Amino acid sequence: MRFIRAFLILALLAPLPAAAQAPAGSKPLTTINVIAFAGGVNLPNWVAERQGFFARHGVAIKLTFTPSSTFLMTNLIDGNYDVGVLGIDNLVAYQEGRGDGKFTGTPDLVAFMGLNSGLLHLIAAPDVKTIADLRGKQLAVDAPTTGFAFVLREMIARAGLTDADVTYVRTGGGPPRLRALIEGKQAAALLNTPFDLQAVERGFTRLGSASQILGRYQGHAAVAQRGWIASNEAAVIGLMRAYGDAMEWLFDPKNREITEALLVAHDRGMTPALARPTYEALVDPKEGLYRNLALNIEGLRKVLELRNKFSTPPMNLTDPMKYVDLEIYQKAFPQKP
Repeated sequence: MRFIRAFLILALLAPLPAAAQAPAGSKPLTTINVIAFAGGVNLPNWVAERQGFFARHGVAIKLTFTPSSTFLMTNLIDGNYDVGVLGIDNLVAYQEGRGDGKFTGTPDLVAFMGLNSGLLHLIAAPDVKTIADLRGKQLAVDAPTTGFAFVLREMIARAGLTDADVTYVRTGGGPPRLRALIEGKQAAALLNTPFDLQAVERGFTRLGSASQILGRYQGHAAVAQRGWIASNEAAVIGLMRAYGDAMEWLFDPKNREITEALLVAHDRGMTPALARPTYEALVDPKEGLYRNLALNIEGLRKVLELRNKFSTPPMNLTDPMKYVDLEIYQKAFPQKP
């Protein structure tokens, strides 16, 4: 009954088209083309759309899901999308000439909003009980040299295995990695929420949380080309403030019922039963979404540390500030530290 009630609320309070939500006499909404990976990281977007926060701040969002980091990064650099929501290591990789895929644009990328520490969990086949049991098995990754692959390699290394003990298989984003596990093509993968919970519900083994093993780590962030930000500052600030409103709304316990219904409505693999632990994971103060949307600079240092360790040839990246724009954050949220 609780979810029937929530879906009735969603139906009755469905948002008007973005243009209809704009105040009379106001400027037309600025459309921002956003490309992101599927998963719980998009909950603030769904909330902001549902509650009219985007329109309130003068923007309309067109959200596209990417099949892989290569597709996302090459299209972001080529200007086919305005903003990417991605693991920040992808930004570092392409900015430093270590990304794969072909593009015609010039990478001039910067992160302007932090979203989480990755929400990453190492999930394995039911017969795998420890990371050591992965010896000799295939592991699914988005791309072997970008994104969260280095997080997986570090988790493998800390368990006493080497890269030679396992095989990394390029599979794509969260949904195809989950599908690869279910179909038995690979034995393990890092999955972000809610795909980790969907796998565990099917009997797969949770081998550990990346943030618990690595400590501070900057995972997903909002990224754009510097030139685009400079030319669209008002729209960027509008996007950030809409996300800020969405975070405050979804973290409010009184909105939990509708938030869980939104999760079910936007994810074909979600059920009402799974929506409860998914919501709890996303609002967890240690491992969930960043309520203040601030970039985790110490976590970015960890990203650089892993890239230095696992890149071929080796790298020596030491300055996290070259990959972030903190000025736009202060403009969007002048009252936040």
